[in-house]
Amino acid sequence: MDLSIIVVVHNMRREAPRTLHSLSAAYQEQVDAGSYEVIVLENGSTSALSQAEVEGFGPNFRYRHLEEARPSPAFAMNLGATLARGRWLGFMIDGARIASPGLVREALLAFRMLPRPVVVTVPWHLGPDVQRKSMLKGYDQRAEDRLLEEIGWPRSGYDLFEIAVPGGSVSRGLFAPLAESGALFVTRSVFEELGGYCERFDLPGGGFLNQDFLARACGIPESELVVLLGQGTFHQIHGGAATNSARDFRGYLAAASAQYEAIRGAPFQRPSLTPIFLGRVPRQALAFVRSSAERAAR
Repeated sequence: MDLSIIVVVHNMRREAPRTLHSLSAAYQEQVDAGSYEVIVLENGSTSALSQAEVEGFGPNFRYRHLEEARPSPAFAMNLGATLARGRWLGFMIDGARIASPGLVREALLAFRMLPRPVVVTVPWHLGPDVQRKSMLKGYDQRAEDRLLEEIGWPRSGYDLFEIAVPGGSVSRGLFAPLAESGALFVTRSVFEELGGYCERFDLPGGGFLNQDFLARACGIPESELVVLLGQGTFHQIHGGAATNSARDFRGYLAAASAQYEAIRGAPFQRPSLTPIFLGRVPRQALAFVRSSAERAAR
């Protein structure tokens, strides 16, 4: 087994099936189900997917339901890593994110090219604006369902770029330092060197848990940051603690920042490791690449 992808879900009965389908061999391009597995952790969901539903996405899907919910996904992420059979590990801290069709293929390519890559994708939000803003203007699950129907998803996976905007963590463009990723991949040895995800990040949704893991992974000696240039994850609206905190986002951000500084002893800084950009760029993502390059050249 080459790659294990750990996906944490919490009360995502509408969103998780789309995410899991997007990780299946039926949707991912030029990969075989035998080369990777998807481990789904239901983190104390009251409306949970069943084992049969999850395993119905393919023979490479596995399921674990955690009866006792923890507000942060950190414990579930670490448990998923202990269950994983792959030599390389992928993490989706938020199971509401639909993957683009080349995500698995290009992540595998990065591991075959480099000894210690830290592979990331750009996080996108479905809808007309970052969701904490578009929600205030009436964007909701029904509007999102209509958008997905209009592009014929899942038939046209790369058309997701045309109904989404870059997440706030890439507000400065693709070529600026990335704060976090919706799908992050590391070698098992790097994960073990880091001691996994830090469970001291115990805020609902994890606070800066995801940012912390990426920053620490980029600080490991000989690691190479790889950004998958034409791939992404696309966040569905689901009432999440951080991404969909429409009215108290500043309060959540302040709490997360304070907790990070209390744990690490300094304010959070985006990783400064110069990335390698890898992969094909679909036509639908060209406008974002162009605008990012223009911003970087200023």
